[in-house]
Amino acid sequence: MATAGDLNLERYFDRIGYDGDRSATTATLNQLAAHHAWSIPFENLDPFLGTPNRLDLPSLQQKLVESRRGGYCFEQNLLLRAVLLELGFDVTPLAARVLWGSPIDAVTPRSHMLLLVDVAGERRLIDVGFGGMTLTTTLRLELDTVQDTPLEPFRLVDVAGDYAMQALVGDEWRTIYRFDLTRQFPVDYEAPNWYLSTWPGSHFVTGLMAARATEDRRYALAGTRLTVHHLGGTSERRELATVDELRDTLETDFLIDASGLATLDAAFSRLRHT
Repeated sequence: MATAGDLNLERYFDRIGYDGDRSATTATLNQLAAHHAWSIPFENLDPFLGTPNRLDLPSLQQKLVESRRGGYCFEQNLLLRAVLLELGFDVTPLAARVLWGSPIDAVTPRSHMLLLVDVAGERRLIDVGFGGMTLTTTLRLELDTVQDTPLEPFRLVDVAGDYAMQALVGDEWRTIYRFDLTRQFPVDYEAPNWYLSTWPGSHFVTGLMAARATEDRRYALAGTRLTVHHLGGTSERRELATVDELRDTLETDFLIDASGLATLDAAFSRLRHT
């Protein structure tokens, strides 16, 4: 397992544009959640282009920080876990069953990672890796309480002894995932990561997706369709007609350095014919 020496904290803070307090407080935790979500996008370019994701800390530092790329849940939250541990936070990694678009009682694989942090006498959830519904602050581990965030309201409800996270989208509470409080270890994420980033039927392999939140909107890319959801409910959608438009969108809307993606042109042709 990677050690703290593999983490360049200063480069991480530069990457997310954070120059605030570094003490292990709730305020710091909330600021890190926001700055990370604003700066390091969710994206699956590597699996889509045929490269499995690696979860060792040097690889995460190189990809998400030095190469100015993004990643999916395991990459994002393992990097953040290393940062939080370095700052002195008490962090428990968790695993969740994704339920987006599924019934609340569905039994899906534990294919998502989130973090539980004990801070200032409270237990708080932080998750910078759930695509279009990524949190931009933390949530108290508290059932049946609507918790406002800079974007949507969230809440946690009980489902057969598990916690289910929900977000108010429009006028509907939509279930994101369910989880329990069993501590996970880095090795526990290796098998689902390999499956999601290499299995030919994985949606991370077959399709292109990216997402990034700002203070007042969410950007979402699904294949060649770009959607911008504004705070307050309005949305804009457009189709990307050329690979140059795709590269520009990756750079400007998702802050992804796409210069090293040599096979993106061929992959765009594949997108246009699916």
